[in-house]
Amino acid sequence: MTDTLTPSTTPSTSAAPVYTVTQERKIVTAIPGPRSTELQQRRLATVSGGVSSALPVYIAKANGAIIVDVDGNQFIDLGAGIGVTTIGHTESSVVAAAVAQTQDFIHTLFTITPYEEYVRVCELLAAHTPGDFPKKSVLINSGAEAVENGVKIARKYTGRRAVAVLDHAYHGRTVLTMAMNYKAMPYATGYGPLASDVYHAPSSYPYHDGLSGADAAKRTITYLEKVVGPTDLACLVVEPIQGEGGFMVPADGYFTALQEWCTKNGVVMIADEIQSGMARTGRYYASEHFGWTPDLVLTAKGIAGGMPLAAVTGRAEIMDASQPGGLGGTFGGNPVSCAAAIAVFESIENNDLLAEGARIEKTLRAGLGALQEKYDIIGDIRGRGAMIAIELVQPGTGDTSKEPHAAAVSSIAAYAAQHGVLLLTAGTYGNVLRFLPSLAVTDALLADALSVIDDAIAAL
Repeated sequence: MTDTLTPSTTPSTSAAPVYTVTQERKIVTAIPGPRSTELQQRRLATVSGGVSSALPVYIAKANGAIIVDVDGNQFIDLGAGIGVTTIGHTESSVVAAAVAQTQDFIHTLFTITPYEEYVRVCELLAAHTPGDFPKKSVLINSGAEAVENGVKIARKYTGRRAVAVLDHAYHGRTVLTMAMNYKAMPYATGYGPLASDVYHAPSSYPYHDGLSGADAAKRTITYLEKVVGPTDLACLVVEPIQGEGGFMVPADGYFTALQEWCTKNGVVMIADEIQSGMARTGRYYASEHFGWTPDLVLTAKGIAGGMPLAAVTGRAEIMDASQPGGLGGTFGGNPVSCAAAIAVFESIENNDLLAEGARIEKTLRAGLGALQEKYDIIGDIRGRGAMIAIELVQPGTGDTSKEPHAAAVSSIAAYAAQHGVLLLTAGTYGNVLRFLPSLAVTDALLADALSVIDDAIAAL
């Protein structure tokens, strides 16, 4: 077998080789291979059964849009760690920045002895999140922690208790965010009691409800007024494009109508951009596609190229409502993660990665559209940028009942994995295939992946 890992040296440090991987799909063993099978046995003995994996292949290297397992198989990665390695695996400037920071210092704790890298990330967030008003941020570790802090800040600012979310939402696995999710299984089943004062309002799901943005917003607002009451509502937390729920894109005007209502009633409207932010959709934040300016924006996943980092960013008066010491944490805004995040922002600008998101959407929509003409189980194609999904329905129901076809999704994902393409499934009913490739993926790799998906559907 030819070694596909070629060491090179970054300009910033001769001590840190960066491995490049040939950008091609290649399967050389059964999936999983013998080394992965051995590691799976070790895993079963020591790792909690509550931590599941979509595919029991163990990864040795990754670069660009390709990941390589311990047996030498190369996969086209259309999941990017669920939207984390947005600018590509082991992007050289991110690796160099993280390595350089480890040589300076790895940890001091910003709330004890601060450092410039934290401040710089907050400056970049203020510059790139929607809105031209003064903004401030707090840096934390994960998406769920960003949601928790966003709610906490909104409650402090408003003095109110209730939290509203939308149907089909996913926000995390912590005690509060479990209650904010739409689906109980597997995220909340058996883990109760759940947090109180969380309300689930109807959302905009054009493929199924057929409502205009104005009508869908009216339905949501009616629920909030009648079931919650605006005087008790601290915040409305929404994903501009719902992730785990199936990449639902709301009808035009939906979010602007909700923001108008929230502003009128003193409710903080929070954009959960954990999956959709950081150039994923061809804009820095998906909110921009809808002409919508949230009060608070939650960022995680793609912000630091794979290093753990998250943020809450928003109107300065809201962010400053917390008393000194009320926000923060031991590892929040770690300097190595901050250095990586700065490199991510610079890479997006220097390499015009917003345009890459638009390119990927054009390529995927064309390829998936051709498949939709060929196979009537593809009921809907939706999304923005490098965040596209197809909803699969039972044959002949795409124009009528739109009955979910979850079995087809599972079969296609399994077939693709065996042939070197990693796909993510999603959707409230398990009938959505989502495409979250890195912005480094080429049109040739996308065409190759779509040919595998074509074969997978034909094999159903």
